Amino acid sequence: MNETPHALSSAPTLWDLVARRAALTPDRPVLLQGDRSLTFGDLRTRSERVAAGLYAIGVRPGTVVAWQLPTRIETVLLSLALARLGAVQSPVIPFYRDREAGFALRESKAEFFAVPGVWRGHDHTEMARRLGAKGIFEAYDDSLPEGDPSTLPAPPSEGTSVRWIYWTSGTTSDPKGVLHTDRSLIAGGSCLAHALRLTPDDVGSIAFPYAHIGGPDYLVMLLLYGFPAVLFEHFALPDALAEYRRHGVTMAGGSTAFYSMFLAEQRKQPPGTRLIPSLRLLAGGGAPKPPELHHAVVREMGVQLTHGYGMTEVPMITMGDPEDTPENLATTEGRPPSGMEIRIVDGEIRLRGEAVCQGYLDPAQTAAAFDAEGFLRTGDLGRLTDSGHLVLTGRLKDVIIRKGENISAKEIEDLLAAHPLVADAAVIGLPDADRGELVCAVVEQPPDADELTLPEVVTYLRAAGLSVHKLPERLEVVAALPRNETLRKVLKYKLRERFSRPFP
Repeated sequence: MNETPHALSSAPTLWDLVARRAALTPDRPVLLQGDRSLTFGDLRTRSERVAAGLYAIGVRPGTVVAWQLPTRIETVLLSLALARLGAVQSPVIPFYRDREAGFALRESKAEFFAVPGVWRGHDHTEMARRLGAKGIFEAYDDSLPEGDPSTLPAPPSEGTSVRWIYWTSGTTSDPKGVLHTDRSLIAGGSCLAHALRLTPDDVGSIAFPYAHIGGPDYLVMLLLYGFPAVLFEHFALPDALAEYRRHGVTMAGGSTAFYSMFLAEQRKQPPGTRLIPSLRLLAGGGAPKPPELHHAVVREMGVQLTHGYGMTEVPMITMGDPEDTPENLATTEGRPPSGMEIRIVDGEIRLRGEAVCQGYLDPAQTAAAFDAEGFLRTGDLGRLTDSGHLVLTGRLKDVIIRKGENISAKEIEDLLAAHPLVADAAVIGLPDADRGELVCAVVEQPPDADELTLPEVVTYLRAAGLSVHKLPERLEVVAALPRNETLRKVLKYKLRERFSRPFP
């Protein structure tokens, strides 16, 4: 029987994919974690039992259920059980605390809240009570509610209703509740799987929080192509390497920070030794990728690296093709799938297609985010090449305006990434009475490296061809750049807060 995707109805649900895959390959593994594994058949059976348990405590189609759980088999089961019921689920990143979690609970009007109890030293149950959450229940290990599947109503019949509320990171303001349908999540995951040229023989890995928009994106790939993934509740190198090797992972990644961590571990290996012998592909997105990092990974790890562009509002916009040219893979974010329309308006990337969200919980935010023709304003700057590849050039809010001239922080960051004394860099604009903003480079150095100086940075950047008006006027060296806990994005607002100085 053919194990690659067949045509589905025009608006399938996520549960349609679960049932179809369980019928095709019931005995194949899908989720691997430690000594545990779950087959596609188990996935359907156990998810239905959990759905029945949820139904018994009052969860119905349309009921809003928030969950704040780590990346575990039980988390996937709970999420699929809610999908089976047609509930509206609101995943919350497990590292979030009172402010972000409380905001998500209030804005979504969640009627139930699933938590892991005490996890990594934090009492989520107590926090939920403190926040006044309704319907609190623990969903960790064997604590998932279960019941008789014969009591369940029919599964949802279409995938176009809003059944997902995801939350933007909220690094500079309150997060926004992003409204998704099964259809938009399936569109993102199917396009991602197709772009990466995956097969049933692959073994993937989920090393990021499953509560991230990338969670269902990845699950859709597993369901469509019938291969398993290794789950990591807590990802850290080198500790996680044993699991990658044990399960023969062929595809790993997450974001730019993950590539850097894998590369750093590769450099500790004896010459000629591959870090993960089975690995053939690193893939991810969520943050800019310096071209030099791409070339270093391919050269030193002996694997292909494909990077893409996505966001909470649109989980898959473009993706690199493993068979593309090295130049395109290093310097672009790949091409969009056929169902994604990209329009560049005054340098800003705007999007329309099946994978685009339905808007936000706040109608005013929805009205501001979409233009008159229904294109989502991303706030990202970019351009399309003659071959249709997308090149990101920065953020509307990440353009430094120095003496009236626009300067792209990303351009400088890409050049700094190739400096031997730079492990990672973030370039920010800081208020300046004379210039409006000055250019500040914040640098994280490799271990035991000689301290970098501003004159060295300026000399290096001038030799690399950077225009004089873009050269940094200030350098700050930090032990570690501040990052979020999901895809390890650099939090530039914290750098601006730390290094801004009041005008004299």
